[in-house]
Amino acid sequence: MSDLDQLKSDLVAAINAATSLDMLEEVRLHALGKKGVISAQLKTLGSLEPDQRKQVGQDVNTLKEDITQLIADRHTDLSAAAMKAKLSDEALDVSLPARPSLGDGRMHPLSRTIEEITAIFADMGFAIAEGPDIETDFYNFTALNIPPEHPARQEHDTFYLTPDETGTRPVLRTHTSPVQVRTMMKQDPPVRIIVPGRTYRSDHDATHSPMFHQCEGLVIGDGIHMGHLKGCLIDFCRSFFGVDDLPVRFRPSFFPFTEPSAEVDIGCSREGGGLKIGAGDDWLEILGSGMVHPKVLANCGYDPEKVQGFAFGMGVERLAMLKYGIPDLRTFYDTDLRWLKHYGFVPVDVPALHTGLHDGAAS
Repeated sequence: MSDLDQLKSDLVAAINAATSLDMLEEVRLHALGKKGVISAQLKTLGSLEPDQRKQVGQDVNTLKEDITQLIADRHTDLSAAAMKAKLSDEALDVSLPARPSLGDGRMHPLSRTIEEITAIFADMGFAIAEGPDIETDFYNFTALNIPPEHPARQEHDTFYLTPDETGTRPVLRTHTSPVQVRTMMKQDPPVRIIVPGRTYRSDHDATHSPMFHQCEGLVIGDGIHMGHLKGCLIDFCRSFFGVDDLPVRFRPSFFPFTEPSAEVDIGCSREGGGLKIGAGDDWLEILGSGMVHPKVLANCGYDPEKVQGFAFGMGVERLAMLKYGIPDLRTFYDTDLRWLKHYGFVPVDVPALHTGLHDGAAS
């Protein structure tokens, strides 16, 4: 028997004797590795005569192909055997009782509140608009007529990011108003949108969070006036809180991006230390509003002499706290399943989150 025949016989025996994938890998390395016995045979070809070198080279390559195929076949057999053994060891007893259920999931109050708000305004013909959370100074401040000395531009109120190549610092948007600007700059009137989304300010206590949600609205068109603003928001407040005769008042205020501006209050009572929304001897501020400032219209490419509009904005967390009796804003973000089970909503209720405007409300 030649040396190659003897080598093949030894390697075949070693392959057949391997009873695990690890043992087979050792045989593979011994035979085919860089320092393996077949590789060593190939290295001897240089010392042979040309005629002998050709024949021996062919024989060594044939041996290499045969051993490679035998190892692959053995690997398939051992893999199947290992899987069969694993399935046998990890067999499940399907007769065992199921593990205790964690219960049905719950819809977060913020998600539900956003759905309710959008359902009401959808009945009024509003479309939903979205925009980036990271904004430029122009969209977040300048276009909205916010002067350079305004407190909202200061470090203690706003989250600024690393300056870009021009030296300008992007900002985490402090309101969703930049989406209004972006919409006006790319769309001709009429415009009727609401903008729900995340906003960011440097504040944190029982009624403020560094990240929170707003929903703003914008209506632009011919002949839009304060009466349209009042009718729209009165209908919204009464529909959202489910009180048909809810008192709503508009109190003069100031915002750089609207003129005139108004805070919107709803009637309430605080008898017995509790809060009840509806007729009462007290008022509760819930949102800000006003007619879009002529400078904002001009900054967005509109002619203030031809079109007018109104805008409004509300904190989603504040509305959710008032409607569902949640005392502390910070608990919205504690990821506490017990809290969510108490304040959350069963997902099957989602298709009927809100019926929109109450019967008789203006559209």
